[in-house]
Amino acid sequence: MLIVEDAALLAMELETGLSEAGAMVIGPAYELEEAMALLDQPLDAAVLDANLNGLSVSPVADILAERGVPFVFATGYGDAGGAPSGFDAPVIRKPYDVTQVTAAVADLLAPRH
Repeated sequence: MLIVEDAALLAMELETGLSEAGAMVIGPAYELEEAMALLDQPLDAAVLDANLNGLSVSPVADILAERGVPFVFATGYGDAGGAPSGFDAPVIRKPYDVTQVTAAVADLLAPRH
């Protein structure tokens, strides 16, 4: 599970919550370059902050989408609308509770029948 989040405290909360839920966490990555460098590891899913210190996380999302790795966006930008850059991914609006993210990730990884 890759975490890409530029807010250190939030990233640590996510890491703790997802680890407690049984996920093996990679990261957190706080910057775009750092996130890109972690993409060579095997990933089952990712939580992406839509905006990393003013930069779009879209390059990371593009690569994950190409590889078929599901992800959720965690964003504080905008009150409505879908995923950034037209990605077909769940969006969790900040402020959020870590359990919301855990539930969204569990849903992503649930087998489809």
